[in-house]
Order: sequence, then structure tokens, then C-alpha cells
Amino acid sequence: MSLSVTTWYLEQTSRADLAPVQGPPPEQGVRIARSEVPSPEFSRFLYTAVGGDVTWTDRLSWPYARWAEYLGRPGVETWVAYERGTPAGFIELEAGPDGAVEIVYFGLLPAFQGRRIGGLLLSYGIERAWDLAERWPGQAPTKRVWVHTCSKDGRHAMANYQRRGFRLYDTTVAEEPDVPAPGPWPGAGPRTAGAAAGE
Repeated sequence: MSLSVTTWYLEQTSRADLAPVQGPPPEQGVRIARSEVPSPEFSRFLYTAVGGDVTWTDRLSWPYARWAEYLGRPGVETWVAYERGTPAGFIELEAGPDGAVEIVYFGLLPAFQGRRIGGLLLSYGIERAWDLAERWPGQAPTKRVWVHTCSKDGRHAMANYQRRGFRLYDTTVAEEPDVPAPGPWPGAGPRTAGAAAGE
């Protein structure tokens, strides 16, 4: 069985394209930090926890050595959002040729969706894409930030990118194998007040 998948390609060509966002209130305890030490274990955890219900499968077969090699490449960065010390989501950047920086992956763990973290993390990650060369001597200054999303991703993904100032520049449609999402595990999802209190 195959599935028709639409992929949208979006870009920013100026740092001024980034639209501001109002993040969560300070008392929510959200902070964003770069995962500077390459850690295949941590990156694979983020990848599977965020992508399990939106069919992220391309890296599931990667062995440890491939994760380590990729994460250790100059210009690859992982920025992680934490809520009161707990990982809530991540954004992964990769510098490419000619000053282009790709947002390779971005998303939140299901339990942290709907808590105003996503817009803040995406905006922060875009800012880090624009100043990425400042942290990597020898990298060309960023001239373009781009991302792609597809019809298998979360239903709000396209709108989230457009709200942050991305513009659509290409669309493709392709047939892909219709595989089930690997899923986090049954019952994973947004936290309720009772669940947060341990009920």
C-alpha cells in the first residue's frame, strides 16, 4: 500500500522575516539550551519521543556510530526546550552550502503540546539558525533558513512555520509506503491538570 504525501518547502531569506512570538509565562519555568556534547542516546530519545506519532522513521535504523558521526559534524546543532528541567521538545539545525541553514527537525513531546512552548522554541531556533556561523568558525554567514514539512506531520506544522515568517517556495507530491506511525506508546499525549498532579 502507498500513500500520496505532499511536501511543502518554506524559507526565510532575511533575519527580518522572523515574526515575534509571545512565549509561556515565566512561572512556567521554560528555558532553551543547546545540547553541546554530541549524545546519540539523548538525540535518539528526542527523535523518537517527538516523532513517534507523526511517522518519523528515517533515523530509526541508524546505528550508534552514524548518530555520533552526524551529531559531531560542524554546523549541526540541537537546541532543547525544558519545562522545569524536563525535556519538552527540540529543534535541530544543519548548516549547508552557500550560507543555507536547514531546520532538519522541530517538535514537542506530546505531553508538552498546547503549552505555548512550540512557538517560543521555533522562534529561538530560527534566531540560532541566523547566527549559527558565529559559533562555528569557518562557516559562511547565514543567508537563508529553510524547512520542509509534509502532510504526515502535525496538522498545525505548516501554519506554525508561516506564523514565524516562513514563505512557501516549492511543493511536491510523491507516493510513499503507507507505514503506521511508530508511536510513543498508548496513552501518551497532552498533560491534564490531574495528570500533572499525579492523579
